[in-house]
Amino acid sequence: MSANSIESIEASARAVLERCDILAGHSEEPDRLTRRYGTPPMAQVNDAVAGWMRAAGMAVRRDNIGNLISRYEASEPGAGTFLLGSHLDTVRDAGRYDGPLGVLVALAAVERLHARGQRLPFALELLAFADEEGVRYHSGYLGSSVYAGRFRSDTLGTMDDDGIPLAAAIRACGGDPDALAGDARSPGDLLGYCEVHIEQGPVLEARDLPVGVVSSIQGQSRMTLSFTGAAGHAGTVPVSMRRDALSAASEFVLAVEAEARGTDGLVATVGQLAVEPGASNVIPGRAILSLDMRHPDDAIRQAACAQLRARAEEIGRARRVTLEWQTLGQSRSVSCDARLSALLARAVAESGYPILTLPSGAGHDGVMLSRLTGIAMLFVRCKGGVSHNPAESVTQEDVAVALAVLERFLSLVAADRGEKP
Repeated sequence: MSANSIESIEASARAVLERCDILAGHSEEPDRLTRRYGTPPMAQVNDAVAGWMRAAGMAVRRDNIGNLISRYEASEPGAGTFLLGSHLDTVRDAGRYDGPLGVLVALAAVERLHARGQRLPFALELLAFADEEGVRYHSGYLGSSVYAGRFRSDTLGTMDDDGIPLAAAIRACGGDPDALAGDARSPGDLLGYCEVHIEQGPVLEARDLPVGVVSSIQGQSRMTLSFTGAAGHAGTVPVSMRRDALSAASEFVLAVEAEARGTDGLVATVGQLAVEPGASNVIPGRAILSLDMRHPDDAIRQAACAQLRARAEEIGRARRVTLEWQTLGQSRSVSCDARLSALLARAVAESGYPILTLPSGAGHDGVMLSRLTGIAMLFVRCKGGVSHNPAESVTQEDVAVALAVLERFLSLVAADRGEKP
């Protein structure tokens, strides 16, 4: 790569990070980054990104769920479409790179094509998904599930924490909940999908590598459960006579930890716990928990879910509290496409870096996109492996490497067009 090319790609990487900073300024909370589906900050980032997309020579539209979809046309009409993208929503108290970095690196690649007056043989479709994290409606991949034709219409009545149903939130941001099925993307002309994403783990940093090629995305189950006993006075009800919902929940949390420790490769997390009535001098009458379980082998994950449900029922019987268990969503484990991953690995090598292949422990929109076409993913090193945290950090140098690899990958896909993955 020439000195001018290196300088140019560094400038593009610097612009990507500056834009990540701009988007981080759009939050529901003044002192931390929180951007949930269907909120005004989501509309603000969509407007900003749509403007950048149009300036890069792309046609831009929004679908009914709120996904931002842009298109950079091909030099050869009818030669197919390659998909790029990630998501723009965040978790609560988030970092600024999980999701937006992938959208903005892909956008930078298109901008650089546009600046050179260059088009690839195939069209590029850049996707900025409206909801991947599932924070507001407790079910991930909302945006990409609509795009991939996998949206479950029975979730339209799901309420957020303020009692607003999903259907109402869709209407509030200009969409039609009755038209979501019509937004499913046909797979007919698709050549593949590639997502750039921070690793969200420590492996690349430990190996002193800027990027890595993802081999697979592990399966995931999300549940909510509640234990309901009886509230009572903290000073007058003997411990032996209590039906303490929080004690049941506490025993279950430790059972979750024990299951994960005892099952190789399983990760299980209780990330939310709400106690009612929530007074210091009242025995808890109800405890509501979240449960997130992940494993590369779907059968092992499903068996662990069944084991923990049986354990929760056992705890409930022993403590004389009732159990309610609801599965909010499940996603199967997904292998990245062998052909696309090989081209991505070749792009890493031709950019001058060792090839490291690693699985993803986190979920990504590629899970849904894999129902349409073959997928590939490029991980970018993040400091300390920290993610879902304000301390998320990437370097300009690593972003420049990711951009160079993505550009090389797209040129290799163009040269290697044959059977669709």
